[in-house]
Parts: sequence; C-alpha cells; structure tokens
Amino acid sequence: MQERETKFELLKGDKVLWSVILLISFFSVFPVYSASSNLEYIVNSGTTTSHLIKHSFFVMLGLAIMRAVGWFKYEHIGKLSSYLLTFTIALLGLTMVSGQTIDGASASRWLKIPGTPISFQPSSFAYLMLVIYLCRYLTKKIKRERLPIENIFYIFGPVLIVFGLVAKDNGSTALMILMVSLIVMLMGQLDKKYILGFVGLSSVMIGVFMFLALKTDLIENNRVHTWMSRVETFTKKESQVEDEADKAKNYQVMQAKAAIVHGGIAGMGPGKSALKQMLPQSASDFIFAIIVEEYGFMGATVLIALYLIMIIRIVMIASKMPAFFGSLLVLSLGTMIFVQLSVNIAVAVNLIPVTGQPLPLISYGGTSMLVTYIQLGIILNVSSRIQVYDEEGMGKKQSIEEINDIA
Repeated sequence: MQERETKFELLKGDKVLWSVILLISFFSVFPVYSASSNLEYIVNSGTTTSHLIKHSFFVMLGLAIMRAVGWFKYEHIGKLSSYLLTFTIALLGLTMVSGQTIDGASASRWLKIPGTPISFQPSSFAYLMLVIYLCRYLTKKIKRERLPIENIFYIFGPVLIVFGLVAKDNGSTALMILMVSLIVMLMGQLDKKYILGFVGLSSVMIGVFMFLALKTDLIENNRVHTWMSRVETFTKKESQVEDEADKAKNYQVMQAKAAIVHGGIAGMGPGKSALKQMLPQSASDFIFAIIVEEYGFMGATVLIALYLIMIIRIVMIASKMPAFFGSLLVLSLGTMIFVQLSVNIAVAVNLIPVTGQPLPLISYGGTSMLVTYIQLGIILNVSSRIQVYDEEGMGKKQSIEEINDIA
C-alpha cells in the first residue's frame, strides 16, 4: 500500500492536468517524426530519426523539469523572479549582438552556449520571468496606492524593456508580451488609470519602434518589413493574388490550407502527409496543419478538446487557490499558454497573419517546449498546495496582511 502511494505521488498536483499533459506529450512524437522529414530533405538538417530522438529527449527532459519544479515552494520562485528577469534581459541584449538562426528559421533569435552545440531562445525565458515578476509585484502591492514613478519603473519599465529587446527579431512574441502583461495587470487589480497609461505608453513605443525601423538605420537587420508584408498578404483576397511575388508571399498559408483540406474528416493516416515536404516550418509553426492532414478533423477535434480540458483545469486550480499570488500566477501562466495555442491554430487556419509561434507541447524545438513544461510545473506546484492550505484552515479569501506576506 505504501509503495502504491509513493508511485502515485510521482504525479504531484492535479491528476487530470497531469493526464492531459502526458497524453499530448506522447502524441507529439508522431507528428514531429512525420514532419521532421522536411528538415532532412528540404533544410538538409539531420535525419528524421535524429529529430525524433531529439524531440523525445526534450519531452522527457521537460516532464522531469516539470516534476522537479514541484520540489520548490512557488512563493520562492516568485521571490527569485526579479533576479532571473534581470539575468534574462541581459541574455536578450547579448542575443541582439550575437544571435543565430537554426533549422531554416529566418530570424536571429537563438543564443549558443559557448563550447556546446546547444542553442536556446532567451526571449521565451524572459517572457516567462516577466510574467512571474509582474504577478509577485502586483500581489505584494495590491492595495497600496503607488506613486506614478513606481509603476513606470517597476511595472512599465520591465515590460517595455523586454518588448524592445524582443521586438527586433520576434515581433509576434513582443506583441504577445504586451498583451499578456496587460491581462496580468488587469487580473492583478492594478488601478485602471495606470492600465490606460500603460496602453498609451505601449502604443507610443510601438509607433517609435516602427518609425525607427522603417525610416532610419538605427535598428539594423530588423524584421518590420517582413511583418508589413505578412499583414499586407493576409489582407489581400485570394482573387487579388495574381503575380508570382504575391503567390510566393502567400505560399505558407496556401500550403497549410491545402494540408487541412486534404486531411478531410478522418485524415490520411499517421506519417502519410503529402504536403509536409512543401510546407515550411511544418514541424514547428505549421505542425497543426500537418496534424489535421494526417489525423483529420476528428483528430484535430480530440487534440483541441485536450487543450480545452487543460485550460479548464488551470482555471479551476486558480479558483480553488486561496492565496492571491498563487491564483494570479496560475491564471497568468494559463493565459500565456492559451494565447500561444490560439495564435498557432489561428495562423494555420488563416485567421491571422503568419507568425512564428509554436504549438504548446507539440511543435519541434527545445526552448519553447521546456518553457511550457516549466509553466505547467508551476501550475501543478500551486495545485498541490491547495490541499495544504485547506488543512491549515486558510479561508477562501485572505486579509491584506496575508496577501502582502505570501509573495
């Protein structure tokens, strides 16, 4: 009996959420193995077997990290967030100077660890640390009237610094950082006048960035022209796409739509995608289109249902958590996952312009996958503490003293 309880405790936290994570993680191996042939034959990078081994390694590593996060109190993670955010901001600055491209990507978003073949995206870690930092700061100061200079320095400053450093090479992630940060501020009960101030300041900064990128040479090798081209291509109707240049710009979207249509109701079967070789980034940014082609509308519906269960469980965990910091942190991390998931699927079905956002837990690529596992590890960490708080007799609502003490 004791042995059984020990094994069960390996899945510490919400068991339904654990089950969904394990199912999606296991499933991810199949579409990645199929779509990675694009990397072998088109990008001339590795073999399908090597990509399968690499992806499987990151899945196992991610699951291990997710479980390891449960060994620490989530409050301590919050306290460390300001230091970790400072460190990741420094890495973003280094990436601007010596960033690299990998696996056919066109943006210099990766930083190579010296002396190793390992590369990672600092922007993903900076994004995560920023959200955790905001949750802690907003909890710590929830009811105290802040001076405007405090909000500018401690809230607006970090967000806009991270945005500015990320925007040059990763516009979609930079916009997501602003959007999710705004949502965190709203959930963290920041005064509405400061919310409006943040929106105004962000709009000004976006305008200044666009002007400098388009009209001057101060921001070299930026991707603003690429973004503008993608938006222009997206807004054009298919009947307006006539010349070869327009068709080339619309190539990814056309191939993704063709893959989705080709899949039909039941799909072509695992590994039988006919368009994976013609769809750029088929193993990462456009992997949802390959999933629909191979597993059909029915398979895609099951996958989306699993993601919805994940989001619902995250909301339920946040609603049950009596500690405000824990509740805000779970909702904020869940928002990050939901926004990334929505953007990836929306791009695949041509609802929004093309971006470079991976499908959580499935897309090929180590950094984004590991960050998602860390997010889910923190959420599971918080869920495992709910029972502890109940046993300690903590009520559903905390006093201001309790709220200010936990973060």
